[in-house]
Amino acid sequence: MIWNPSVECMDRESMRKLQSERLRKVVERVYNNCEPYRKRMEEAGVTPEDINSIDDIVKLPFTSKKDLRDYYPFGLLSAPKEEIIRIHASSGTTGKPIVVGYTKNDIANWNEAGARCLSAFGLGKQDVIQVAYGYGLFTGGLGAHGACETIGAITIPISAGNTEKQMLMMHDLQATALACTPSYALYLAESLEKSGLKDKMNLKVGIFGAEPWTEQMRKEIETKLGIKAYDIYGLTEISGPGVGHECECQCGTHICEDLFFPEIIDPETGERLPDGSVGELVFTTLTKEGMPLIRFRTRDLTRLIYDKCECGRTSVRMEKIMGRSDDMLIIRGVNVFPSQVEAVLCEVEEFEPHFFITVDRVNNTDTFDIKVEVKEQYYTDEISGMVKLQKKLAARLQSVIGLQPNIILAEPRSMERSQGKAKRALDKRKLQ
Repeated sequence: MIWNPSVECMDRESMRKLQSERLRKVVERVYNNCEPYRKRMEEAGVTPEDINSIDDIVKLPFTSKKDLRDYYPFGLLSAPKEEIIRIHASSGTTGKPIVVGYTKNDIANWNEAGARCLSAFGLGKQDVIQVAYGYGLFTGGLGAHGACETIGAITIPISAGNTEKQMLMMHDLQATALACTPSYALYLAESLEKSGLKDKMNLKVGIFGAEPWTEQMRKEIETKLGIKAYDIYGLTEISGPGVGHECECQCGTHICEDLFFPEIIDPETGERLPDGSVGELVFTTLTKEGMPLIRFRTRDLTRLIYDKCECGRTSVRMEKIMGRSDDMLIIRGVNVFPSQVEAVLCEVEEFEPHFFITVDRVNNTDTFDIKVEVKEQYYTDEISGMVKLQKKLAARLQSVIGLQPNIILAEPRSMERSQGKAKRALDKRKLQ
């Protein structure tokens, strides 16, 4: 079932016409109602009259996370506060949180975008969906919740954590779908296996997002939970889950490009890159009223695919996020992404995909430590056996990353499990 074929199967020329109309309106909105945007556009020598088509978007200045912090909390609103009905925000762990305001229409469009995603996963009124994303200021819980209710599914708003209750509700209410972070899905899978409930569940679909995850991790989750695992994409600043989604073909994430216009730029120069190039993903919200964002730099690294998908959708797809430019670790001149480590761990039989990277600088040389958890059947007190495992993993990682890490082995089930977004690395060099 396709939720909205009128836009998801629209021909490219018609989509560009719709995007052009919406871009002109959103530029007028921010120019007339948001002083920081008006000043930024004036500095760039651009007025709303200069924006005649979607191609003119390159004339507009970028927006960054720093802008949202600089104008915290309401400086980037483009609607009166009386029209704002909901606030979402980031965690603010690295400074002031990112605060985003939504109007009634914004919430309606967000719910529809999310509903398209769930419909692409084959979900509908017949389903019972357990939403184990965190509820509150984080967009995950309420974003998924709105999508579930829009397609008419029974929604279990359980939020994150409390794994015992998660399993109880999942079993007793016969949930057919689970929405949470992929790292928490793995933890739930381990808990279900341990409790003996795994084969008594009715799950068929997983709705996973909020953190990067690899194809190898997908296979791990699908095997352990006995489900089909789908990627759902969103980000706090733009709209939470529902910006993009996979389909049954799982050959890229379809972007709801009638609502969110994507670009790929060079993360260093800011120049627009040719179609098919890998670079930084940039979004412009085409329908948001409360806090539209023009050319917002996501820091996510990917590429866009414009070919028609085998599922019939014509909407642009993006490849799985390979990482974030600001998550990338540069160690001894080599670019390292946590997702690369995760991919290796999922393919090496002796290890669980639970790890933590620590980078430091000692005597002017970068150190690169990875703590990893050994599967129970391979863990031993014999030093020679552990050294063999260390060497095997270090060699495999070096072949993939181009850099040999120091491997620290952890006992089975000893590493902390994430119930939300997993923290994968610590760069101590930044603390010096």
